[in-house]
Amino acid sequence: MPVLLAFDTATDRLNIALAVDEQTFVHEAPGGALTSAALIPAIQSLLAEAGLEMAAIDAIGYGQGPGAFTGLRAACSVAQGLAFGLGRPVLALDTLMAVAEDVRLAHGAETAWVTMDARMDEIYAASYRRTSERWQVLEAPALYTLEALAQRWQQEPPHAVAGTAVAAFGDRLPSGMAQRWPEALPRARALACLARAAWADGALLDAAEARPLYLRDKVASTTAERDAARRVKEVAA
Repeated sequence: MPVLLAFDTATDRLNIALAVDEQTFVHEAPGGALTSAALIPAIQSLLAEAGLEMAAIDAIGYGQGPGAFTGLRAACSVAQGLAFGLGRPVLALDTLMAVAEDVRLAHGAETAWVTMDARMDEIYAASYRRTSERWQVLEAPALYTLEALAQRWQQEPPHAVAGTAVAAFGDRLPSGMAQRWPEALPRARALACLARAAWADGALLDAAEARPLYLRDKVASTTAERDAARRVKEVAA
């Protein structure tokens, strides 16, 4: 069985999983502005807990988004830095699918719309259904206004809605009678499940192919992002 590292920093939480055989070691903590400084030490701590060295990792999974721009850049740059340094492949993990997996693990749900607060009165949303032990993307991740999402749901009302937008928008979110799970996040155990499935499916990418999933445009790295990339190179060297 492979040793898989997976992490997501697309939200204001830092979620890291280390899948070792049938075991899963997890680290979950506040993220946001702390992410760039905390990610590498947290990975090292998780490896120490598992009694492993960095070289034991077979692939690095990262939450590709959508989500906060700085968080996506941090996750992608750390994944690339580790993968280049170790000579390992990467696994691009759908952040919203990880939220759907979190709902499955917590509630047994196998179909859901995932809606995450995108700020600026907008929502990242996607629809998923689980079949044959894999998630099928029914509606790919996209950036919606409330009005646009309401129009989409008029065509086919959702049966279940999960994610941070449920609490952030409250009754403004036009989900009708759908089951709601506002607490759902791309938690570490969900990331581990997606990483294992991606490995089994052979969805391995060269480090150079790692990309964040941007649904908004922005250019230029922040100082924190550049510092994070430098630390990764030092650790992986």
